[in-house]
Amino acid sequence: MNFVMKAALGGGPPDVGKMLGGEEKEEDPDAAKKEEERQEALRQQEEERKAKYAKMEAERESMRQGIRDKYGLKKREEAEAEAAAAAEEPAAGSLTRPKKAVPTGCGDEEEEESIMDTVMKYLPGPLQDMLKK
Repeated sequence: MNFVMKAALGGGPPDVGKMLGGEEKEEDPDAAKKEEERQEALRQQEEERKAKYAKMEAERESMRQGIRDKYGLKKREEAEAEAAAAAEEPAAGSLTRPKKAVPTGCGDEEEEESIMDTVMKYLPGPLQDMLKK
């Protein structure tokens, strides 16, 4: 309780009176100007940071390009674009068929029946009878 009394009489630390609800802080007439300067400083720092990271990324990209040139590699985006373009182009004159193309006759019931007939011709009689049932 002595501490509160000292503060009330002005003998304590200067901010205790404010905590007890005494005098309030006066508004600084230059507060708006200071806040504006602070905001400008923050924007400038952010721009500097972005410029720094853009410069670092440009250096990294030049290093990556040097490695690509040295080893004959392509950028991921370029490689993916070429792969997509190659998949879209028809494989005219190619010895290999497209991966997703279905071979002719696959799933055709008539052709499957003719294959079964061919196989049946070469089986012995008892096996033919058994498979027909």
